[in-house]
Amino acid sequence: MKIGLIGLGIMGRPMAKNILKGGFTDLLVSDLNQAAVDDVVSCGAKQATNKEIGETCDVVLTMLPNSPHVKAVMLGANGVSNYMKEGQVFIDMSSINPVASKEIAAELAKKGVEMLDAPVSGGEPKAIDGTLSFMVGGKQEIFDKFKPLLETMGASIVRCGEVGAGNTTKLANQIVVACNIQAVAEAFTMAQKAGVDPQLVFEAIKGGLAGSTVMNAKAPMMIAGDDKPGFKIDLHIKDLNNALDCAHSVGAPVPMTAAVQEILQWMHNHEGGQKDHSAIAQYYEFLTDIKIGR
Repeated sequence: MKIGLIGLGIMGRPMAKNILKGGFTDLLVSDLNQAAVDDVVSCGAKQATNKEIGETCDVVLTMLPNSPHVKAVMLGANGVSNYMKEGQVFIDMSSINPVASKEIAAELAKKGVEMLDAPVSGGEPKAIDGTLSFMVGGKQEIFDKFKPLLETMGASIVRCGEVGAGNTTKLANQIVVACNIQAVAEAFTMAQKAGVDPQLVFEAIKGGLAGSTVMNAKAPMMIAGDDKPGFKIDLHIKDLNNALDCAHSVGAPVPMTAAVQEILQWMHNHEGGQKDHSAIAQYYEFLTDIKIGR
């Protein structure tokens, strides 16, 4: 199977390496960042143009920031789909608006190209160790055929429905993650203001009902003041904008999502957009003039 992967950012680069490690060694890659391309090529991949990927690959993967980027790469004037033919498959691993996923799928269907939308959760650490969670939308038979490929990058691969269902599920995931991070930051701020060490609070509650994967990953970062991005605030803003758009279009109330989005936007406006989303804690530090755990 010849595979093309476009997008070698924080997530795409380690995902490409795991594809190679998983035994899919006929991998063509493309990215605007030549250093990222060179890194993956050094592991066994081959650099290629979008045209070469479209013409020769059995399956084309993308891992890009948002809907406009995926549309430009796939459907633009020099888009990959211009060179694809019936029988090829497109798997978009980006986190985009499900409406855009359906639009792209409809255009590809005119050429006889099938599509899966397969966004991921887990951030850079799980991209590196190959234990991402994939939320997939598309036909069952296409999902079954390419599940082994996705398993090189993820520990959980779940088909959620037809095209668009993957990104709808990802939006639900991002709502839960954002609200959880905000709750942890708010709770630790209250504890420290009341004179209780946030580290001890974390140790006491992480094994109970309040415990979560999000808390285990992000609480130590808040306490250490570590805002090195595993998942950037600006990307979470993008996801929550898509979530709000989707919710408004289907009539779903999302007041908690709107509230945490305002905090993330405040962070963006105060030079925090490139920080890890656990830096939500810095909003509370600004309001209280304390540093959590320090």
